[in-house]
Amino acid sequence: MSGNEAIALGAYEAGVKVGAGYPGTPSTEILENLCRYPEVSTEWSVNEKVALEVGIGSALAGGRALITMKHVGLNVAADPLFTASYIGVKGGLVVVTADDPEMHSSQNEQDNRHYARAAKIPMLEPSDSEEARDFTKIAFEISEKYDTPVLLRTTTRISHSMSGLVKGQRVEAKTPEGFIPNQPKYVMIPLNAKKRHPVVERRMFQIAEDAENMEFNFIEGGTGDFGIITSGVSYTYVREAYPDVPVLKLGMVYPLPELMIREFCSKYSTVYVVEELDPFIEDQIKAWGLKVRGKDIFPIIGEYSPELIRCAIGGKSIPENISLSVKLPPRPPSLCPGCPHRIVYSVLSRMKLKVSGDIGCYSLGALPPFTAMHTCIDMGASITVAQGIEMAMGGDCCDTVALLGDSTFAHSGITGLLNAAYNKRHSLIIVLDNGTTAMTGIQPNPLSGETINGHETVALDYAKFGEACGLKTEDIRTVDAYKEEDIEKAISEMTASGRLSLLIVKGLCIILKRRQQAARKERGA
Repeated sequence: MSGNEAIALGAYEAGVKVGAGYPGTPSTEILENLCRYPEVSTEWSVNEKVALEVGIGSALAGGRALITMKHVGLNVAADPLFTASYIGVKGGLVVVTADDPEMHSSQNEQDNRHYARAAKIPMLEPSDSEEARDFTKIAFEISEKYDTPVLLRTTTRISHSMSGLVKGQRVEAKTPEGFIPNQPKYVMIPLNAKKRHPVVERRMFQIAEDAENMEFNFIEGGTGDFGIITSGVSYTYVREAYPDVPVLKLGMVYPLPELMIREFCSKYSTVYVVEELDPFIEDQIKAWGLKVRGKDIFPIIGEYSPELIRCAIGGKSIPENISLSVKLPPRPPSLCPGCPHRIVYSVLSRMKLKVSGDIGCYSLGALPPFTAMHTCIDMGASITVAQGIEMAMGGDCCDTVALLGDSTFAHSGITGLLNAAYNKRHSLIIVLDNGTTAMTGIQPNPLSGETINGHETVALDYAKFGEACGLKTEDIRTVDAYKEEDIEKAISEMTASGRLSLLIVKGLCIILKRRQQAARKERGA
């Protein structure tokens, strides 16, 4: 199984009742696999904040919940995460954060281990698919034992690499007894929060003490005068690079087992800390006054590999792109042939408009031959950045448009539109509706009229929503993504109007269209 499939299996075997998340590579396949188990109620939530709040509700009612997202998604969910640490749980609550070293499909390379320390929540990090399954089950046990949410950190290589494991049996969790009010614990007004904070500090102290004897923190003996402390996928690289060197393998990366680490460091003249991205473990060990080597020889960016580790420890220079075992010719990403977004980008480029862009497969419009996206920051920022440009220019925004996709609009563009209407802005907002969340593998969303299980559901009505926000009927239009003249006319007229406008460019994702055609052909056969 892949790591993502294994996490879904682990959640199922742990007796999870609820699964929620927002699709984001490299985490997407977790929920897609979890929804195949009928015992688990699953949903694609509108965004990560909503998903985590759904999970909190399940946990407070006594049902175990697994919440999934990519690393930047945890930024969106950070608000409820920090308070969930104070509230605690009844049923286990596990939040998967899938980091993306090397930025295979992300706008930054952040290290989400920092969230564990900041929110005062324990974090586990598996090294292969078997641990991904096992750590998911253990995370639920820790969550309920210590009355806390638990973070499970994966990376792209763990999420998508495959390794063997043996399936276990599902633990049939007790039927949730339902939500029982407990205001001092669940209502985080200042009076109650002040009392809960000391509870959180005592909890983390206890977990740190117990981490010394947790089975997933262990030492593997070996030969040589140096040792290595590592975790996650880096452990796999270390073992391939140095199969006989002593290793302290950390399954829990926060809090760390101080006594175990001190004992390990005392045995060797040199100890290396091998971890991708930030010196998270290294900094904590150095704060205890221990001497270790880490980011002075290992890079702080990108993915590692056995070759990179051998070069760094061996005192050799690290060649560029050493993580690639096979040298591949460059293959720049591009919009698919026949993609419904291609024509609108061609029009925007020809009209020489400045485009405040967003996160989605349409971000590829920033590349040649279109080069028609000029900002890309985070989900939903297209609309709000365009407003900031307009404000700075004293209301002159006739050459600037905001552009985002349908799923992104549901995720966090809606609030931007409401803000624009409320503050009497004048920008043109273009929604590229291709009927799906294409970038992460064709998932349904609140605009597509389908749930994660393929069931028909409501779809947001752009016109009614726009009117509810205060837009005039004539300032809301829908055009066919393949009718170039109509697109250009609409953009020209709406930018010239000087009023806040909403243009929907509709055209089914070409990949989804082919899948639907194949499915119809198969049914017909």
